[in-house]
Amino acid sequence: MTAKQIGKRLIQIVIVAIGISFLSFLITYLAPGDPVRTMYAATGMMPGEEIIEQTREAMGLNRPVLIQYVDWLWNCLHGDFGTSYAYGGPVSSLLLTRLWPTLKLSIFSMILMLVGAVPFGMIQATHKNSLLDYGLRGITFLGVSMPNFWVGLMLMMFFCVQLKWLPVVCSGGDFKSMILPAVTLAFAMSAKYTRQVRTAIVEELSQDYVIGARARGVKEWKILWLNVFPNSLLPLLTMFGLSMGSLLGGTAVVEVIFTYPGMGNLAVSAITAYDYPLIQGYVLWISLIYMVLNLLVDISYNLVDPRMKGER
Repeated sequence: MTAKQIGKRLIQIVIVAIGISFLSFLITYLAPGDPVRTMYAATGMMPGEEIIEQTREAMGLNRPVLIQYVDWLWNCLHGDFGTSYAYGGPVSSLLLTRLWPTLKLSIFSMILMLVGAVPFGMIQATHKNSLLDYGLRGITFLGVSMPNFWVGLMLMMFFCVQLKWLPVVCSGGDFKSMILPAVTLAFAMSAKYTRQVRTAIVEELSQDYVIGARARGVKEWKILWLNVFPNSLLPLLTMFGLSMGSLLGGTAVVEVIFTYPGMGNLAVSAITAYDYPLIQGYVLWISLIYMVLNLLVDISYNLVDPRMKGER
């Protein structure tokens, strides 16, 4: 991508981020429930209506929604995402504290996914329509069909309850606490990615340069790893970027099941507590991270395939 194209993409990211932030702000505003009453209920006391109204006025919740949004967006541009109703601290500090555990979990899951998906996808492609191919395809169908929460519960029951090898509660954030959540996330992703690898490799194996290399007596493993696999990286790289972005924003269910201290767990707690600033900050952060990752993937196309320069 050229500098001009990158500039246009950055402008698009800003516009989309503003649109997403407004929609999330509007949805949380229209959602049923009262954050002030929820905040007081969490403390075990419920004051009178006069105190509730005073608190609502002090928090700015009685102003028109558009004015609330403009003020919030202006503060966000200055690095102030508000103060959490439930936790009482700055939203940015809370999100930063939980971002690193989620990032570690996502990277670990992606490594496990690549270790499983790339070799098995290439085995399927090189043994197309064989019994091995059909067997691995059946396993991938099974992996795609099973929801994450069910896989997580089964792994927890087997490795934590039955064998007692790993902790049931993964709130420590250390490597041992990441194993089961990462395996749970990687399981479904490996199934999807294996199918993508198989499709990309099968398509490349039918190209003329592969036939020519085989006719010249080049070893099959050299053709596969030095020619076919590099030429298959573009669609796989796109899938990788989308998977990484969806992981950062889609780990909530797994984090709640394993009590993992990540951003997804924090977001679920914020939704339960009607913590509007934290919900809005989470949505904005995840959307920005997702769009920036997609931009980096597009930029990396030029490194993987120089023919893409100036085409995107």
